[in-house]
Amino acid sequence: MDELKPAGPLRRGWTTGACATAAAKAAYWGWQTGEFPDSVEILLPGGTRPAFSLALAEMFEGGARAGVVKDAGDDPDVTHGALVIAAVRAGAPDSGVTFRAGEGVGTVTRAGLPLPPGEPAINPVPRQMIRDNLMEAARAIGGPMDIEVEISIPGGEAIARKTLNPRLGILGGLSILGTTGVVVPYSCSAWIHSIYRGIDVARAGGVDHVAGATGSTSEKAVQALYNLPEQALIDMGDFVGGMLKYLRRNPVPKVTVAGGFAKMTKLGQGLLDLHSRSGSVDLDWLSLRLGEAGAEPSFVAAARSANTALEVLETAQELGLPLGDVVAQHAWKTAAKALQDSGIALEIVVFDRNGVLVGRVPFHPVT
Repeated sequence: MDELKPAGPLRRGWTTGACATAAAKAAYWGWQTGEFPDSVEILLPGGTRPAFSLALAEMFEGGARAGVVKDAGDDPDVTHGALVIAAVRAGAPDSGVTFRAGEGVGTVTRAGLPLPPGEPAINPVPRQMIRDNLMEAARAIGGPMDIEVEISIPGGEAIARKTLNPRLGILGGLSILGTTGVVVPYSCSAWIHSIYRGIDVARAGGVDHVAGATGSTSEKAVQALYNLPEQALIDMGDFVGGMLKYLRRNPVPKVTVAGGFAKMTKLGQGLLDLHSRSGSVDLDWLSLRLGEAGAEPSFVAAARSANTALEVLETAQELGLPLGDVVAQHAWKTAAKALQDSGIALEIVVFDRNGVLVGRVPFHPVT
């Protein structure tokens, strides 16, 4: 993803939670006063007060709705440009602010998420942002404080198929997310958040073996290897360290780390972030592993000038040497440091580009 990052300073954006809050406050104002603001200012958790322009403002019988187009700044967010709509109407007496999922907003169907099954996928911090800002508006104009808020995102169900929501058991659309209201470009916070929630859902579902994979090929291969349910699969990407550190705090009995040969080589080198920005495959290091696998000194020397890690692997395969297993052993040691004292049984599996198993360290408890 960083290869597409624009040059120079990056512009921050707004979370779906901030956009939903702005839409809800504007809708409430229109409902109670009969006039919508040209722009609406909201209070974020950090104390700042950004203003949002409205893309939709209309009354309906018994309430009003307003919409804000999400601007994710320079972050490659799949929800950038989505219209986030809030409709408000009177809630039941003494109910406070209640929430409904409209078109394109998902519903929680599995335990382990911050919300119980059956609830709209509007996360706790955005809910509190909406409550706080609606109460601020209610006090300013003397309006009612029992309010039903329905959030919708037209087209959100299709967008959600590009996210991990279906795997997490959030069905029917997107989640309303954000802990600060601000999108930091290329922070990958949404991905890391999804890793954590995937682990939470697996644990709540009684899954005793999870597998984190660096990509789609290794994920399909490890799923086939163990016939794992989708709930057990963690799309960790390059964030193996983030996944393992969360698992240390929130353990499951067995963990498999699965990846391609080059990624697992970097893990073996000691890297817990496998993205290219954090380091490349060290061919000198890999050539020494070829020696550990039993290669003659001439092949070890030649490996230092190889073009890619794949070339070194192919050399080892031609020589009948277990280089994949040696790399897996070093990768296990790196991963075990992140899981230290957890008691988790850790396994490393290494696949080639076709999903063929080329290296493995079987389950051993991390003590």
